[in-house]
Parts: sequence; C-alpha cells; structure tokens
Amino acid sequence: MATNISRSRALASALRPAKPSVQLRNDQAIRCLSSTARQYVAMPKESPNLRKAPRDHPSVLKAPIVNPADKYQSKSDNMHRYGAWLMGTLPKYIQEFSVWKDELTIYISPSGVYPVFSFLKYNTAAEFTQVSTITAADYPTRENRFEIVYNLLSVRHNSRIRVKTYADEASPVPSITGLFDGANWYEREVYDLFGVFFAGHPDLRRIMTDYGFEGHPLRKDFPLTGYTEIRYDEEKKRIVTEPLELTQAFRNFEGGSSAWEPVGAGQDRTPESFKLPTPKPEEKKEEPKK
Repeated sequence: MATNISRSRALASALRPAKPSVQLRNDQAIRCLSSTARQYVAMPKESPNLRKAPRDHPSVLKAPIVNPADKYQSKSDNMHRYGAWLMGTLPKYIQEFSVWKDELTIYISPSGVYPVFSFLKYNTAAEFTQVSTITAADYPTRENRFEIVYNLLSVRHNSRIRVKTYADEASPVPSITGLFDGANWYEREVYDLFGVFFAGHPDLRRIMTDYGFEGHPLRKDFPLTGYTEIRYDEEKKRIVTEPLELTQAFRNFEGGSSAWEPVGAGQDRTPESFKLPTPKPEEKKEEPKK
C-alpha cells in the first residue's frame, strides 16, 4: 500500500511542470496559452531597433509598374483594326475614330448620319440593332456648339460602339427613327433639353419640361434659377406661372461674418450679351364663378 502511494506521488511530481525560477519571473516573459499547461517563454531585454535595420536602395523596384489599361490591350488592338476597317469602308462619312480601353468612338458629319447608321445596323460585320441612349453636350466656344452622342449595342456580336456628330442652334440633324424605333423619345429629350432639331422626326415636341416652357435647361447659357416659377394659386384653384422673384438675386460674400449674412445687393457682373429680359407677369383675369 505504501509502495503504491509513493509511486503515484513520484509519477505526479514527474508530470507536474517545473516552477519558473525567480530570475525568469523578473525577466520579460510572454504567456503561452495551451491546453496542457502554462508556460513562460523568455524574451531578450533589448529588442533590435527596426528603424536602423538595413534596407534596399530606394531606386530599385522589386514589383513592376502596372498600368490598369494594359488588360484592355488585346481588345484595344481589335477595336483599332475595326475602326480602321469602318473608316476605310465609309471614308466619305467617317471623319476619324478613337479608342479608349475597350470603347470605340467614330466621328461623322451630320450628312452621314443616315448612311452610317444604316450600315451599322444591316451589315453582317456590325449588326448594331439597338440604340442604348442618345444624348448631347454643349460647348459654347465651338462653332458647332452641340455634340450629339449615339450609343449602339450589337447583341449578335456582344459589342458596343459610340457615334458622335455635331450641330448648332439652326442646323438640324437627320433623325434615325426610321431605322430605330427606340430613338423617338431619345431625340425628343435632346430637343427639349438642348434645342437640337432632328429633321424627319414624326413628333418632335417637348417630353420632359412643362407646356409653354421657354428655353432649354441643359444649355450652358441657361440660368440655374430659370426665368419663371410655378405655384398653385388658392384663389384660382389651378397652377399658375409667374416671373421668378428672388429676395436677394446676387450675394456678396466678401467681408461678411457668415456666408448667409446679407451685406448688400451685390454687383451684377453678367455680360450684357447673356442678360435676357424678364418675362411679363401673367395678367390676372377674373374667372366666372360656378
């Protein structure tokens, strides 16, 4: 019996981890968590300063410089070849083309709108049968200030193309509603917001602004505040259009303690060529009472 007890005590003392010494306790230690026992790992008192560690020369680059546009290189080459083929096929109408990443843009004259779009729709090497969008951009400093942009989609070839042409306030652009039915509302939107006329459109009228609206909102010379305001009149029980009334049309922010503190009427520095007359106020007519 005594022999068994002494053997079990000896076995337990052999399995019990040794206690760390006093010197090890005083040193910097890291506690190691494990499922068996708690142990301490001694760390050196003075760790090396990494700021003084040797470094490679800054002029030597280990990683090459990567241009994000390089992944479109194969598609860009194909687009260049396709643009050159289009320009060689229709040299009378296509003036130039450009490629950015995987996007091809061709520039045509207004007289070439119908021939070019007919070719892009019916030729087997194109088959751009869907009009995604038609929009425009206003550049007042150019002779032809409006740039009309067409975005086409080819479902068969899974590709897109962008066509650009130009116009001014007086010269119209041929309509493509005879080729693409979806261009009807797009051309009406461009006419409403920019004032570009499309010759041959079946129903060229405003589509976004209200009836009797004056001007075209997306032109650069159109004022941000507009010319008129619309409100509901309680007396007339209908919506009326009145000249725009602003309590402070021009603000002078120089010398004010707050951006919203009025410091005078300000100075109207608008050139005379851009000043348009204010619309006449609507005459108040007495409506017969029902």
